Amino acid sequence: MRVGAKLPNSGPAPTEIGIPHMAAELERCGFGSLWVSDHIVMPATVTSRYPYARDGAATWATDDPWYDAIVALSMAAAVTEMVELGTAVLVLPQRNPVLLAKQIASLDRLAGGRVILGVGAGWLAEEFAALATPFESRGGRTDEWIELLRSCWTGRPAAFRGIHYDLPANIVCEPTPARSVPILVGGTSTAALRRANERGDGWLGIQSADALDVAALAAAVTRLGDPRRRAVLRIVGSAGHGALVADNMAGLASAGITDVIVDVDWTADVHAQAALLLDSASALGDRPM
Repeated sequence: MRVGAKLPNSGPAPTEIGIPHMAAELERCGFGSLWVSDHIVMPATVTSRYPYARDGAATWATDDPWYDAIVALSMAAAVTEMVELGTAVLVLPQRNPVLLAKQIASLDRLAGGRVILGVGAGWLAEEFAALATPFESRGGRTDEWIELLRSCWTGRPAAFRGIHYDLPANIVCEPTPARSVPILVGGTSTAALRRANERGDGWLGIQSADALDVAALAAAVTRLGDPRRRAVLRIVGSAGHGALVADNMAGLASAGITDVIVDVDWTADVHAQAALLLDSASALGDRPM
């Protein structure tokens, strides 16, 4: 089990504590990966159903500043050496795929091959409307964009004619990534799990710390087919609840989860929080499964 940490890129922490400071500290603590979340704009009032809460309600303040995911990861890359740098998750159909391919390739090349691209189709209809992006066709664009990203990352993409995008022939996309950038598909819907199985290098799920459902996770991982794929779980609301996550680590591993992403309480001892979780994950190697 690998343990990663959420690198805050929204709210007051990015400026009050600083993204470079937090990234460097999390790497020193031993976390193996750092992850940022993604929204471009927020409506003043959210009417869309938030799919990761039982009551469908988004509970965060919509006027919090939300710093760009790729900019935040670039700042983290500059002050770290070993940690993987991931998005959990980037709303893929809201972006131009060729431009995004350029940004991710540039980041991965400059960071020495450490980027993981977690993508999702999105759920916030109001955000799509503000970006003049059709909400109803987001799934089809996500499928096409994944194909286009990988093609652009070869440096010499083939001509592409899709339903939502046409790429002409004889295009050069440089730089190429330092490695084959893993694409993890986020979401728990039937379409998301199908996409993870057919197009992704793995899956990125999300559950709340107070509502971990091992059976549901095991069912989702089973649908991935290939057990060698990464199955990453973002545990929201886990700051200050490290003991709860540690107590569930064996169950998560038995469900097929390969990585967990936890929140960190920046008002407490970050090293102690990391040690508790890393020790728990390390102990799984000595435990018969």
